[in-house]
Formats: sequence, structure tokens, C-alpha cells
Amino acid sequence: MATTTTGRTRPSTPPADGGPSGPSGFSARVSLGRAFAPVPSEFLLIASTALLLTGFGLVMVLSATMATSTAGGQSPFEVVLKQAVFAVIGIPLMFVVSRFPLQFWKRIAWPALIGALLFQLLVFVPGLGITNDGNTNWIAIGGFQAQPSEFLKLTLALWLGYVLYRKQTLLGLWRHVFIPVVPVGIIVIGTVMAGHDLGTAMILMLILLGCLFFSGVKLRIFLLPLVGVLIAAAAFAVTSPNRMKRIMSFLDVDSLACYDTSCYQPLHGVWGLANGGVFGLGLGNSREKYEWLPAAANDYIFAIVGEELGLIGCIVVLALYTLFAVGAFHVIRKTHDPFVRIAAGGITVWVVGQALINIAVVLRLSPVLGVPLPFMSQGGTSLLSVLLACGVLLSFARTLPPPVDRMPVPARPVRTTRAR
Repeated sequence: MATTTTGRTRPSTPPADGGPSGPSGFSARVSLGRAFAPVPSEFLLIASTALLLTGFGLVMVLSATMATSTAGGQSPFEVVLKQAVFAVIGIPLMFVVSRFPLQFWKRIAWPALIGALLFQLLVFVPGLGITNDGNTNWIAIGGFQAQPSEFLKLTLALWLGYVLYRKQTLLGLWRHVFIPVVPVGIIVIGTVMAGHDLGTAMILMLILLGCLFFSGVKLRIFLLPLVGVLIAAAAFAVTSPNRMKRIMSFLDVDSLACYDTSCYQPLHGVWGLANGGVFGLGLGNSREKYEWLPAAANDYIFAIVGEELGLIGCIVVLALYTLFAVGAFHVIRKTHDPFVRIAAGGITVWVVGQALINIAVVLRLSPVLGVPLPFMSQGGTSLLSVLLACGVLLSFARTLPPPVDRMPVPARPVRTTRAR
């Protein structure tokens, strides 16, 4: 070391051959950038369960539709290929969306909800809207069908997360909770109920209640919208003879009395589960899929799982949804951002709650509501929207703080002495 005229030490000139003590030696650091940064365990858990459920769903859709497609003179892969197209689009899109920054979701909350609401209004345009089983909730464009209300679920969760996040300090006052949450919620849910789709409207109500719960509003304020949702659901049910018939058939002890009407599909769903037993009849060996169960690939795909793969297959499906819920709730618990907590709570309540409602309907623990099983039921719009929602959850998971044991320990200051 050389000594300067000021008494400070100066490092010697590095070796010309670039040896170990030189700045360009083996101690040079290589940075791979954020693209290769490790992701949290919640990210891996949510992504892996989403991929497994999507793949499982494609297999079961193929099994449930290949017989009827062949009998109709079509290719046995006709239906599953259409479903696979949305999976091929949705899975890469899920990982692309997971790279979006948190600020992007806050900025897009209002425009996304308005766009999804305008998209939903297309079901009332003559020539575009399609009515099925009394519900007008689909559109047909260029030979493709879509269900716009599926995108309302994600955009409503993001919008509620943003609005309640902005009003975080005012949520102790009921008027700041109700405005604009209740008026906008009524408009969004009202556009779905105008098409007589009670199942989707119930899921939207569930998302609204979930976001209010995770925003931390006081219990007395939370109970008011909860009572309002129950009153609205009861009113929608009473005003529709078709819905009342399904509810009464659910409560009817003698189900065989309504076998030819409202009990037909629920009974065949239960019979399919009973036929499967513990180990199932084997993949592809379902009997109910031969047009005995009308919605075998849609709302009653879980009955086909139980019939072909038995109790073991049903437990595997339930375990995958449980793991998804664990990963999502870890995001909610660990985040320090109120927006992430509220929006992630709404998405989690949507996906997990809809899965539980669908399975409860198949088990005859609930009246028939007509909601698909997330990831698994046939329906491209439903699959695409839930994969996008998973992408948002993965984006939130990237913002979680690292565990305490992974945080770098600050280096102890080194005391230096001046040369005399």
C-alpha cells in the first residue's frame, strides 16, 4: 500500500495480468437479471395446481364427449380440441400476465370493469345473444360462442380491490363503503340477472362479499350487504318459476316423483358417483355420458370423474383445489398491500367458492345453479378467465416480501485507522 501526502493509504496498482486481486479476475459478478430471480413458493403452488387441474380437465372433457361426438358423426376429438385451443392460449397468457407490475392492475381496474360491462351488454343485441335453458348469457361471433359474464368476475374483483384500497382510511364510515361499491355492484350483477343467470349472479355477489370481508370493514357494516345479497337471491328465486321448481325438487324427499322433469339430471349425477365406488369404472368407461347425463362435460364433469375414477379421483380433485386455496390464502396473509389482499381475496373466493358450489350441486347438497367447475368444465371462456385470474394471483405473489431468513444481513462496519 502506498501513502499519500495527506496521510491516507492508497491501494496499489492492480497487476497487469488481471490476476485474482484485479477487478476483472475471478471475483467478477455475473447478474442474470430479474427474469431468473427465484419465485416465492406461493407462485409455484398456484401455478402447478392450475396446470394440473387444466390438464385433468382436458382429459375428462375428452372422456365425457368422445362417445356422443362419434355418435353424432363428428370426430371424437371435436370438443376437446376446441377446449385445448383456449388452454393453449390461456396458459402462456397466465405467465405473461404474471410479469405485469402491481401498478398496472391498479391503473386498469376502472377501464377493465367498464370494458367487461360493455362486453356483457352484447348478449342483449339481437343476432348476437344466445338463449340456453332460459338464460341469455352467451354471444355468438364468427361461429364462436363466448360468455362475457366470466370476465366480469375478474374485473369486479380488481375494481373492488382498487376502490376499497383507495378508501382504506374511510372504511369505518358506512357511506364510504356503500358508495360506489353498492351502486356499481347492482349494475354489474343486474346486467347478468337481466339474462336470468342466477348462478353467475351468485358468484358475483360472493366476490363482492369476499372483497368487503378482506378489506377489513367493521362487522356491522359487512352484515348489511350480506343481508342484502340474501334478500336479492331469494327475490330472484321466487320470481322465476323455473328456479323455484329446481329448489323445490332439491328439497323433495321423493326425487323419483320428478324424475322426468327437474330431478332428471341431479339424479343421474348422483347415480354416476354411486356407480364409480372407490376405484371407479376406469377412464373412458362412464355409462352416464351416453346422453343419460345432459351436462356431462359442463356442470356435471365432477360426476364423470367420480364414475370413472371413483372416490380416489374425487379426492385428488379436492386435494388440488385445497392446494390452490392454500397458495392463494398465503398471498392474502403475507402481503403488506391492501389492494393485493382485497383483490386476491375476491379472486380466491370466486375460484374456490365456485368449485365448492359446483361439487355441492353434483352431490345434491345444493340446488342446481348452473355454474361450471373452474379449470375442468367444458367452456373456453370460463377456462380463459380463470387462467387470467391465476395470472393476476401469480403477479401478486411476486410482490410478497422475502422470508426473514432470506433477507441479507447488513455487513458490520469495518474500522480503519489512518497512517501516521
